[in-house]
Amino acid sequence: MKLLIARLNHETNTFSPVPTMLADFGIRGPDYDEQAYAANKGVRTAMGAFIDLAEGVGAQIVTPLSAAANPSGRVDAQAYHSMCQRILDAAPGCDAMMLDLHGAMAVEDSDDGEGDLLERLRALCPDTPITVALDLHGNVTRKMMDNADIVVGFKTYPHIDMYEAGQLAGQLLLQKMAGQISTAVAWRRLPLMTHTLKSSTQSPAMKAAVGKAIQLEEQGVVHAATIMAGFALADIPAPCISVIVVGKDQASAQQAADTLAEGIWADRDGYVYESPSLADSIRAAKQMAAQAGIAQPECGNADGPVLLLDHSDNCMSGGTCDTMEVLQEAMAQGLDNIAVGPLCDPQAVDEMFKAGEGAAMTIALGNKRPLTTLGIEKTPVTLSGTVVRLSPGEYVITGPTYRGMKCSMGRTALFDTGSVQIVVTERTHEPWDLGVFDCVGVDPASKDFLLLKSRMYCRPVFFPIAKGYVECDSKGVTSSNYDLFPFRNLQRPVYPLDPDTTF
Repeated sequence: MKLLIARLNHETNTFSPVPTMLADFGIRGPDYDEQAYAANKGVRTAMGAFIDLAEGVGAQIVTPLSAAANPSGRVDAQAYHSMCQRILDAAPGCDAMMLDLHGAMAVEDSDDGEGDLLERLRALCPDTPITVALDLHGNVTRKMMDNADIVVGFKTYPHIDMYEAGQLAGQLLLQKMAGQISTAVAWRRLPLMTHTLKSSTQSPAMKAAVGKAIQLEEQGVVHAATIMAGFALADIPAPCISVIVVGKDQASAQQAADTLAEGIWADRDGYVYESPSLADSIRAAKQMAAQAGIAQPECGNADGPVLLLDHSDNCMSGGTCDTMEVLQEAMAQGLDNIAVGPLCDPQAVDEMFKAGEGAAMTIALGNKRPLTTLGIEKTPVTLSGTVVRLSPGEYVITGPTYRGMKCSMGRTALFDTGSVQIVVTERTHEPWDLGVFDCVGVDPASKDFLLLKSRMYCRPVFFPIAKGYVECDSKGVTSSNYDLFPFRNLQRPVYPLDPDTTF
């Protein structure tokens, strides 16, 4: 058996000013062929699971591409088509395809990157079975569903089950090819834009919906059931939540999908997040820090820092990673002993590398990338301090999300103002791991406050060292305030923008 296994991941925030070029897919661009295999073998990606399954059945493996980029603006068209062509060129002659995709990729010339790729693969190899593993935040389309035999998504957010999703998608494909099972795929999309903070699988509504999907699987009613939360920060027709079921026959699969969708709709307010004011969030953090010996239930260290989660500028949703309002408000309210990381400002990094370790300097930090689509421009913040440490900005993830994957923040500098230590990087970067601070010699557990440009992925590794957390919203391209976003292509009515929406 000859199996094509490939990975192409991008969550596109069409409002983000951060470009998405070929070089952004990976540390130094995409991995091809043997390098694509090596980048995923032993790593907890869906592609890693596909490789293990293929090797377990003695298959010949073809790995033309492994490419994943941080969420950002629309993917450069030339980059997208060149990566797709790698997969298309490898497809003829393969007995099956296992694809690790995201589900919310938009390209300069298309709103449906995954659907277009699958449609081309189906046209090229009409009889070759295709299985797909998707991110929980995929904006699923009819084109995706019409051109794949099996579709399975993650069941956790923060995502820690990428491998398991790939394992299930791959196992179902192999069982189908062996004649051990029959499959039918059903799908139901709702007119509901979820807030990402409410798509956490610990948030009550999402937890209940995913729990019902898992129950259907465990009872043997269906082969697989996935709640796809969608990714609302995309100006496309339907950036909405949907349900995918891989069943034993079409009728029962559709019935299961419809029942799950109706339950979601009945609980639709549970997917809507209302942000407190930034000033109120910082006041709450200050009060939390003052309560000695008390930790929030989700957190594990009563003497640890309070996390300031700047979800309005989260690079894993397309943020610029350079807005300064949360830090400014924290400083204005007198918070001290703060570590910030990472703040993306290549210009400031270059200045600090030229100055060298130990240099005292005054620099203009952050707020340098105009948020054009939101009609917002910001002014850099001038700060004085010392360049404490210069680093290549590389580390290996030790936490459960992408454990074992090497990360690069680009050249990285630690700037110390006395009350604040700021990890400044060349590349936007999610604080996946304590390595964000360790690589510049900062002990995050020793701080009173950690300002993280994150909403979810930091949680598995930072909550155990923290006494609590506060979600902070401001004007950025990943804000939870949908009023900031000029949606023009969105199909209306849709909830919660249109409260009278029916389903």
